[in-house]
Amino acid sequence: MSDPSGPPQAGSRKRRRGELRIYLGAAPGVGKTFAMLGEAHRRRERGTDVVVGLIETHGRQKTAQLVEGLEVLPSRRVEHRGIELTEMDVDALLARKPQVAVVDELAHTNVPGSRNAKRWQDVEELLDAGIDVLSTVNVQHLESLNDVVQRITGVQQRETVPDDVVRRAEQVELVDITPEALRRRLAHGNVYAAHKIDAALGNYFRVGNLTALRELALLWVADQVDVALQRYRSEQRITDTWETRERVVVAITGGPESETLIRRARRIAKRAGAELLVVHILRGDGLTGAKPGLIARFRRVAEDVGATFHTVVGDDVPTSLLEFARGVNATQLVLGTSRRSRLARAFDEGIGAAVIQESGPIDVHMVTHDAARRGLRWHLDRTSLSVSRTALGWVLAVLLPAAITGVGLLSRKDFSFSTDLVGFFLATVVTALVGGLGPALFAAVLGAGLLNYFFTPPYFSFAVATPENLITLIAMVIVAVLVALVVDRAARLSEQAARARTEAELLASYARTVLTSPHPVARLLQKVRENFSLESVALLERQDGQWRRVACVGPKPCDEPDDADVDVPVTADVHLALRGRTLPASDQRALEAAAGQALMALRQQRMADEAADARRRAETTELRTALLSAVGHDLRTPLTSIKAAIGSLRDTELRLSEEDTGELLEAIEVSADRLTGLVDNLLDSSRLATGAVTPQLRPAGFDEAVARALSAIDERRALTVDVGEHLPPVLADVGLLERVIANVIDNALRHGRLTPRRVVDVDGDGSITADEPEIAVRASAHGDHVELRVVDHGPGLPKNTSEAVFVPFQRLSDRDGTPGVGLGLSVAKGFTEAMGGTIAAEDTPGGGLTIVISLPVAARTDQAEQT
Repeated sequence: MSDPSGPPQAGSRKRRRGELRIYLGAAPGVGKTFAMLGEAHRRRERGTDVVVGLIETHGRQKTAQLVEGLEVLPSRRVEHRGIELTEMDVDALLARKPQVAVVDELAHTNVPGSRNAKRWQDVEELLDAGIDVLSTVNVQHLESLNDVVQRITGVQQRETVPDDVVRRAEQVELVDITPEALRRRLAHGNVYAAHKIDAALGNYFRVGNLTALRELALLWVADQVDVALQRYRSEQRITDTWETRERVVVAITGGPESETLIRRARRIAKRAGAELLVVHILRGDGLTGAKPGLIARFRRVAEDVGATFHTVVGDDVPTSLLEFARGVNATQLVLGTSRRSRLARAFDEGIGAAVIQESGPIDVHMVTHDAARRGLRWHLDRTSLSVSRTALGWVLAVLLPAAITGVGLLSRKDFSFSTDLVGFFLATVVTALVGGLGPALFAAVLGAGLLNYFFTPPYFSFAVATPENLITLIAMVIVAVLVALVVDRAARLSEQAARARTEAELLASYARTVLTSPHPVARLLQKVRENFSLESVALLERQDGQWRRVACVGPKPCDEPDDADVDVPVTADVHLALRGRTLPASDQRALEAAAGQALMALRQQRMADEAADARRRAETTELRTALLSAVGHDLRTPLTSIKAAIGSLRDTELRLSEEDTGELLEAIEVSADRLTGLVDNLLDSSRLATGAVTPQLRPAGFDEAVARALSAIDERRALTVDVGEHLPPVLADVGLLERVIANVIDNALRHGRLTPRRVVDVDGDGSITADEPEIAVRASAHGDHVELRVVDHGPGLPKNTSEAVFVPFQRLSDRDGTPGVGLGLSVAKGFTEAMGGTIAAEDTPGGGLTIVISLPVAARTDQAEQT
């Protein structure tokens, strides 16, 4: 045997596993690969053996320059379906066995037939061989966030990596950049090739998308840091609360107050921006606890409010609760006030008091609830008190008179008859307060009998020797009845108060529904149906002597009030008809209030419809006024020019040269073209307003449509067109598409022209020294759509006016007297939407306006229609 104190043998030495360092980013282009290569250079300068197993530069020059100076392992070439592809040579890298391997894009899927299906599996082999690995991954490739990213961006990521692979990394470094800076980097060509920039800016790389992805990345890394902190606290056996992050723990017993506590704790956690944990302490003996069905219900409530549910077993509830809270590093603890009576709390302070005394730095919130008012305060219904309270009253009716009798017999020499009499009266009053009329009468009769038998001459006899004894018996019975009646009345008032509170809550709920719901009548009827457990609820109105249903919910609604199980008249002509069961008269008041709210909601809805109709008529009047004003000016101007030119040509006294004659004829032609364009836009606007536009859809190319649209534009020298013939055809009406493009380009030429300028990269990554064109027309494919972008670098639009630019007769940022009635973009929007496409206005990076026309690809749309 070897000496255990000596050095380990080489053969028994366990192989060291490599360390994984991951650079996590919110989106492509944030600088993950750049940061990873920078770390590789730093390690190489420190003397570490670093080899680049695989790097993806994506044509980015600065990334490729950073690879220089590092040893790059040749890639393995793999042929798949006649195409030669490259993959990382895992065998060569294992044979080379460097100290550090640089492996880009951890979520990459390898070519079929490779050593492993996924690149992260290749990395696992390298780590098992003792090689440290530097790698990158985007948040959209994390398995747990893949569906969330798809809902945000609309793009499904097929390459994913399990979260556990990333979580097991020794270091995860977030590479972060603001959405605006990333969009500038993209616009300057530092991320994608030029033909992909516009589509990327308008789709995946929207500011909203990037902000959401950034938040996902930050939250995921924060959770990872939290896991590392918990691991450290566990290893170091640290139980003190570290307030690094707000955590709220709410303890529930499974009682009726549990749901109230969960929702209250959710509001506390939301205000603090904290994580919420719901914990149920289950006693170790298993003899007490809530029903499994209730616990399942509270678990669903916890999940609905975004909390996690935990069950802890422990005999000492306060200790188990505090151990759990300290174990999760909680900063706040939410408890419900005790349901126990004052008498019970006198012998045992309860869980809440014990937790408060031992909580230390954890803040404790005590939340009141309805169940906290129970204890010894039993409630009385109209005929009797609760069973438990009545039972206790019968016990006291026997024990108290017996106890008074025993005390009186033992102290016969010290106390007089009056003292004994007061004792029996006291027993009767206490019994009446607790048990009500029955136990009080029994205590009165029993006390009177015991008083007469033991303390009234002749002793030990039930004979009534004097009238005073009879009066005493009658007085005790009267006291018992009076006190019991007072208790009974108090119970009735308590019940009425509870019912009034319930009715007030219902009425408040109905009022909120009327004020906030977009469909108040139907929603209100649904609430009535749910609150009173009905089969159907219908609001009936009599018109011209016939009843008709204005609104209804549930199956088989009533057609007339006589068909209802419960008919609640609101007015003579409006009734609320309920079907399902007969309701007690006590619910009539709440139903009448609900019916009144339904009538109010109905009138409110009708008033809203009338207001909308009036608003439409006002808008029509305003449109007509704007039309007359705009047309009056824009028709008069070209007509005046035409008339003046023709008058000059017809004047025999004027001697015009050929050049002057040509200029006048050109002025006539330009003015006529302006009139033609104005009339065309007015006619098109009228057709759109009346729904008379019926596009003839067929496959069409953007390149041909742009060419035809530009043929009628004289200022083509101010345009730069990049619309390739390789783009897939779109489904469109060729004539309408040509009009759309012409209107958008004409708008850009009118309002967007600026002196060419130089664009400087404000991120410090370099500069573009070439002059930019005034107006650029570019097209690119994205998914099942093709987008045409008309980009100008003019003054752009005022903030929050991107939708108003498509409203008829709107001329935003028009301060230079440019002619036009503001119909060009309105007509373009109407035609585009008629063809099934979209048109939107965006800010041009660096200043200006970009109009994006998006139409579906013809082939895919045809295929979708066939299926």
